Amino acid sequence: MAEAKDKDKKEAEIDTIWSRRDFFSLAGWASFMGVLGLSAIYFTRLLFPRILFEPSPVFKAGYPSDYTVGAVSTKYIKDQRVWIVRDEEGIYVIFGLCTHLGCTPRWLNTESKYKCPCHGSGFTKEGINFEGPAPRPLERLKISLAPDGQIIIDKSKKFLWEKGQWGQPGSKLLV
Repeated sequence: MAEAKDKDKKEAEIDTIWSRRDFFSLAGWASFMGVLGLSAIYFTRLLFPRILFEPSPVFKAGYPSDYTVGAVSTKYIKDQRVWIVRDEEGIYVIFGLCTHLGCTPRWLNTESKYKCPCHGSGFTKEGINFEGPAPRPLERLKISLAPDGQIIIDKSKKFLWEKGQWGQPGSKLLV
């Protein structure tokens, strides 16, 4: 009779879907394959780097004759974030980024100054800070002439007043 009970137990074990050993073996293999699959996905992601495609920092801004003496051109402030200023000596470009917290100042033609709407920093037509919390003047950008006579502005090259760079070649186009 004891043999019959053992035989019934073995048959009952055989009739079940999985034994405990089979279950843990399957769970282990499933975990291993899951980790292997995630590793493959992350490795595949490495083959396609996350690159931010930005427009070229160099652009053409028309001819020097397009800019009147004593005026500040706001033509490129929305697209390129620059003002083009022409004075008696030549043309220079001011980068439209407040040196306090990076806001875009506005050119106020009636007051002849750049005014930051966020914290009230004020800058002269030349870009020198004279009011508000801005710690330093606005930056100038590299300006040159193309062979066809158009103005070329390079936003990747900046000139800082506090370093005495506003007098360097490229900070102002003499016309």
